[in-house]
Formats: sequence, C-alpha cells, structure tokens
Amino acid sequence: MTGTKGLTYAQAGVDIDAGNALVERIKPAAKRTARPGTMSGLGGFGALFDLKGAGYSDPVLVAATDGVGTKLRIAIDTGNVDTIGIDLVAMCVNDLVCQGAEPLFFLDYFATGKLDVNQAARIIEGIAEGCALSGCALIGGETAEMPGMYHAGDFDLAGFAVGAMERGSDLPAGVAAGDVLLGLGSNGVHSNGYSLVRKIVEASSLTWDSPAPFGEEGTLGEALLAPTRLYVKQALAAIKAGGVHALAHITGGGLTENLPRVLPEGLGAQIDLTSWELPPVFKWMAGVAELSEPELLKTFNSGIGMIVVVSPEQADSIEALLLAAGETVSRIGSVVEGEGVAYSGHIL
Repeated sequence: MTGTKGLTYAQAGVDIDAGNALVERIKPAAKRTARPGTMSGLGGFGALFDLKGAGYSDPVLVAATDGVGTKLRIAIDTGNVDTIGIDLVAMCVNDLVCQGAEPLFFLDYFATGKLDVNQAARIIEGIAEGCALSGCALIGGETAEMPGMYHAGDFDLAGFAVGAMERGSDLPAGVAAGDVLLGLGSNGVHSNGYSLVRKIVEASSLTWDSPAPFGEEGTLGEALLAPTRLYVKQALAAIKAGGVHALAHITGGGLTENLPRVLPEGLGAQIDLTSWELPPVFKWMAGVAELSEPELLKTFNSGIGMIVVVSPEQADSIEALLLAAGETVSRIGSVVEGEGVAYSGHIL
C-alpha cells in the first residue's frame, strides 16, 4: 500500500518473538508435570487430555478457576515472583479436592503490558512446581501482552483446573452430627485478605524490605509471600482411606464463612479456639490493626488452611494418616445440630 509508514506489531508494543521465546523456555517445566492422561505439549490451539488414560471408567468432571488477588502487588513490588504461581495452582486445586476430585490438568492466563520473558518464565515455572506437587499436568495457557492496559511491571494471573472423580464419589456426603473436625495447619496468610494485609503493613510504617517483625527469618515481604499450602495428595489419600465426609478449603471468609459451605441444612459446627496456636503473623497483624476476634476469623485462615470432616470412628486413623503425610493436624471441634459456626474459647 502507498502512504504507509511501515509500522510493526512490535512498535505497537507487542513482541511476538518474545512470546515465542517464553513458550520455548517454559516447555521443560511443563513437561515435568506430565502425568497419565497427558496427550499434548504446549503450542497447540487446544490442549488434549485422555480421561481413560488417567484411569477413569465413569468420570464426572469438576472445574475450578481462581486468581491470587492483591498478593500479586507484593510480588510485583518486591520482584519476588518465584512462588506466586504455586499460590495460583493451590487456590484452584485445593478447591477441586473439596469436591472429592483428583486434579488432572491446569491452564494459566498471564497478562501484562510489556512482556519480560525472564519474569514471566519465573512465574510460570512456579505454576509448574505447584502442578508437580499436586499431581496435576500443566497442559496449556495464554500469555497476553496488552500495552496500555497495565502499568509498567504489572501483571495479572488467573488459573483454571480440571479434575475428575468416579460417578457417585462426590463430596460432601454423609455429614452428620458428631463428625470430627480435623484442622490442617496453614503456611501463613495463604492468598486471601491481602488488601487488608497491605493496609496493616502501611499502618505499621514498615516496608517490604524490613525484617519480619513476627519471628520469621528474612524480610516482611518474603514472609508474607510464603506460598499457599497444597493439600491435594494428603486429602486424596484420606478420602481413599474412607471416613471423610467433607473438606473445606479455608480461603476468603475464613473459618466462619467457609466451613458452613460443606454442612447440610440443619447442621453447624462447634469450634474450640484453644485447640491450636494462632501463628505469629496473625498475632502481629491483629495487634497492629486492633483486629477483633470475629474479624480475624472471617477474614483470614487463622492458621487452619483446610478442614477435614470425618466420622468419629475413623478420626484416629485419618489423623494418623495426615500426620504421617507431614501435616500439622488439630482436632478443632465437631459437627453439631444447628446452623453456622459457634466458637468457644479465644484465639487472641
């Protein structure tokens, strides 16, 4: 055409070559997550997965999607992006296992204004690590370079996990009054409540580079970026052993809002707040922000990242199985007649 100036996509801010370089760099990380059922590598228009190859005869699919929230802001501001991908995977696959499903495969969506191949690779390698730890294959994703949509250095992440179960094995099932609540220890704040976390840090006058003020080694930023625990393999082993009636992933809404999601109508929970120790990070935040106990319990996990609801007869064996798998397990209460969550004792 005449009258054109020879503009390129790269001059408009989108570097296709950088995107291709990223795909090549992350292929080994994705390959490391291969599992039975995986059929294709990265680069196609779609990703294939063989349910029969994964060992299922009459499967029901379960899907979950999530992000990491404003925890990303700390990762961006500190440049510590290596574990944020683990958070992304955990927020999806920990939800899947609560339905009784085994996570099978994962896809990610990474969006930024200007693609930094090294930064993006570190993030996606973290996603691959989360997938490997949960037995889930990273089989595809999307990298979107969108000039003008994000400030320099900013990015966003979303994740999509698909799992399966044999028909009729879905959870929750059989929850009854008298069931025992086993609380599995968290790894800190996990990936919820970070808008409040950032406000608390601002009120404390500390910076991300300040030494962690609650006994953790390293900086405050490093401590608050501790990745969300993955409970998948341990939870699946407990389900297989028998006696697990429900699992509740303790995310935004805390214990107060998440546990009732797996309890049938007419049943509630009684929780003894003295049955586990509140981790130091929550004590510090509660002190700085003068958080009330109800606010703490409905905002953060407060040290319990997953609750396993088990029959009284199987409680001892399931607890022993989880302890042997490396979990910190506390008997935090029981299922009772009623509605909602009632607390005894105090955690603050």
